[in-house]
Amino acid sequence: MAHIPVLLNEVLSFIGGPQTGIVADATIGGGGHAEAILRAMGMARVIGLDQDGEAVERVRARLTPLFPGRIRVEKARFDQLGEVLDRLGTPRVDAALFDLGVSSFHLDDPARGFSFLRDGPLDMRMDRDDPLTAADIVNHREERELSLIFRQYGEERHATRIARAIVRERARAAIETTGALAEIVAAAIPARERRASAIHPATRVFQALRIAVNRELEILDPALRAAAERLSPGGRIAVISFHSLEDRIVKRAFADMEPQCRCPKDLPVCRCGRPGILRVLTRKPVAPGSAEVEQNPRARSARLRVAERLSGRLAA
Repeated sequence: MAHIPVLLNEVLSFIGGPQTGIVADATIGGGGHAEAILRAMGMARVIGLDQDGEAVERVRARLTPLFPGRIRVEKARFDQLGEVLDRLGTPRVDAALFDLGVSSFHLDDPARGFSFLRDGPLDMRMDRDDPLTAADIVNHREERELSLIFRQYGEERHATRIARAIVRERARAAIETTGALAEIVAAAIPARERRASAIHPATRVFQALRIAVNRELEILDPALRAAAERLSPGGRIAVISFHSLEDRIVKRAFADMEPQCRCPKDLPVCRCGRPGILRVLTRKPVAPGSAEVEQNPRARSARLRVAERLSGRLAA
């Protein structure tokens, strides 16, 4: 399946405007959002990041000739946005976008090991320079830690059974492929539940392993805070998440960065230490419409949250 940027019109409507000069696309992936931003906002420039070197080279090759001088793509994790901006001499940006979903390029390439639908090596690294793979976790972590990973990152109710089955099977032979792991997971889940479930029995385990390998949840909160700090007054941060664990972190981070000042109204400067820097624009996350989901089924779980950088006195 070709890469289709999700919630594209909604993203453009929130971050587009005459004041939008520099947009940080912290997870540029296939470059779909970045291309649309550059086409829709003729004066905008994009600084794109991705930890996947292959994605960086692919986007550079495709978009740089189309938009000369308007896009810069760097190999970096999204929590390194501040470092990249400092290196480029860019103290502020007018918008920041985080698309936290797995790229279609990852899912559709068996060699990357992200999907159980195509057998391949058990890898799951966004950044192939990182040493830790999903196979390392599956074959070397203790049963208790495996169970914790599946429960915390995959919300898998059969985490203990699955972890026990993995430990038992790896004692016979190393688990090295996505297909082998998917079979083990499926066999560990009661047959009645397998038949009743609308999703593949290995879905949550694969999600959990991907998150663990790439430290996705661990780095999300500090990345959002760093990006918000680099916004110009009136600038906006937009985050697309694809499961409740991500969305919860985004919601909590935005709420924590809203004004909570309790100083007297006539005090010109906040003294209580809780002035806040953001105004949340989406009290409920924006979901894709039925037409988008029909065109792109992978968009069905997407949720968009947006906040705006405040300026002036930040009293509650």
